[in-house]
Amino acid sequence: MDYELIETEGVPIKAWTRGVGVEDAARRQLENVARLPIVFRHVAAMPDVHFGIGATVGSVIATHRAIIPAAVGVDIGCGMVAQQTDLPASRLPDSLNQLRLAIEKAVPHGKDWFDAPTLPALEAWKDLAPDYDKIRERHREIGKGNDPQQLGTLGGGNHFIEVCLDQADRVWFMLHSGSRGVGNRIGTRFIELARRDCERQDRHLPHKDLAYFEEGSTHFAEYVAAVEWAQRYALANRRLMMEAVIGAARRKLPPFELGQTAVNCHHNYVAREHHFGEDVLVTRKGAVRAGLGELGIIPGSMGARSYIVRGKGERESFCSCSHGAGRAMSRGEAKRRFSVADHARATEGIECRKDEGVLDETPMAYKPIDKVMAAQAELVEVVHELRQVVCVKG
Repeated sequence: MDYELIETEGVPIKAWTRGVGVEDAARRQLENVARLPIVFRHVAAMPDVHFGIGATVGSVIATHRAIIPAAVGVDIGCGMVAQQTDLPASRLPDSLNQLRLAIEKAVPHGKDWFDAPTLPALEAWKDLAPDYDKIRERHREIGKGNDPQQLGTLGGGNHFIEVCLDQADRVWFMLHSGSRGVGNRIGTRFIELARRDCERQDRHLPHKDLAYFEEGSTHFAEYVAAVEWAQRYALANRRLMMEAVIGAARRKLPPFELGQTAVNCHHNYVAREHHFGEDVLVTRKGAVRAGLGELGIIPGSMGARSYIVRGKGERESFCSCSHGAGRAMSRGEAKRRFSVADHARATEGIECRKDEGVLDETPMAYKPIDKVMAAQAELVEVVHELRQVVCVKG
């Protein structure tokens, strides 16, 4: 098997990181998770693994009858959606600036959202609102934000919208986002409840962020309902954004038809699955499900390539693969180390922002995507290789 076996005081860690490596801080986080009594069989680390808040980004944690809310995190249901078209690159305009501006106008990003919900968002909210009201009946602390207005909006940080070309020079649309403010509020609420529960039960944890709910407890059932709802919100959010991106592109590009390949997948979530003969709860913190034949998306950094992949169903990884290239340094370090000129050179030929506001997302802040892909060759096969021509950053 092409993984590194790391023995710990608890279950072992299986790390698909050959040629990429694991930073010391991330390794310590993984070892802490491995010591929990609820962890099933082993912890799997993907090649994009790096230190994260709550738990290691790029980790897959299977648990017996328990969930760690901080391992799921606060960007619940964050993930990717990609859509193929039949538009050839030869029919794109010489300048893609107007296309980028049209996408930025159609999809609020950064700290912006709609002043009032759009009609598609209202339709989506009708389906989401009843279950959300039930969650809030028990947890008023979650509050009531601009949740319908945020449906169909990108957010900030590493969230993005891209126009890409595949190996046949066909245009794709791709974007990365999650459950926005409401997912953050739900995650924050239940992370705090898990800590309180573990303190009351006098559980000795390797780290406070690894507080968990056991199945059968009141908060376990409530968290499962809340996290599943946030994952539905995230799926709807990405679907609405993709519709808006396609609409903006139709106004700026020659006529095109949508292809058959469309993928909408989470990479920050928890799901009930069957592995090694047992039913377990699998938390993928910055990892994509890669069951046999399943399609997934592995994006590179700005200026790098991205991949549509098909899972090989590798059981030792709990049928998982990486969710991207993975950060090589912190946002602060990237801003200190690189200049706008460095970033402009790294993104030459791509229609995107080239200013100080995106230096924390410059390609050099991430691991080389080619090494990440090589490290997980036994987990996925590449179906399409994409290169960006437009990138909108949150």
